[in-house]
Amino acid sequence: MAMEDKIQAAKEINELLNKIVHLGAFRLKYRIAVDPPAVQGAEWDAPAILVDFSGPDADLLTARGGELLNALELVTIESVGDLLDEGERISFDAAGFRQERTDELVMAAKVAADKVRDSGKPYAFAPMNSRERRVVHLALKDDPELRTESEGEGRDRHLVIYPKDYQGKAPAAPTPAPSRGRGRRR
Repeated sequence: MAMEDKIQAAKEINELLNKIVHLGAFRLKYRIAVDPPAVQGAEWDAPAILVDFSGPDADLLTARGGELLNALELVTIESVGDLLDEGERISFDAAGFRQERTDELVMAAKVAADKVRDSGKPYAFAPMNSRERRVVHLALKDDPELRTESEGEGRDRHLVIYPKDYQGKAPAAPTPAPSRGRGRRR
């Protein structure tokens, strides 16, 4: 994407977010960075445009695994996505939430990769969204001993790390532990 296109996209993002923040009565501030510097250790994940939120309502954006942050990002991408070149991304963060999650996923990928190398058996992550699977794929893409593949459909889509030449069946994703309700004890 040419710099002029990125600047135009940033202006359109600003207009959209001004409306959303105002109409939603959110107590949020945001900063839009075009071609932000890459985070050390995750150079492969640098977006073309980064929107970073702060303020008293930032916790609303990160609640429930960042659902509102993801929704705002999706609406924005749908609105200005035609200005992006293929492979260029818009990324939203709030109070370091997304960066912290990326760091966690990269660390989990490294630990799981070590398990796969030591055991010779594949490792399946719990279901995760496409952005999170992408982080793990990219974190391990240069490892000559391993390969990563996404398996499953819909909400059950998960990532599996395999030894490079593994030919067996893909392991199932781990199932989450049942949540314990806050109901009365009997």
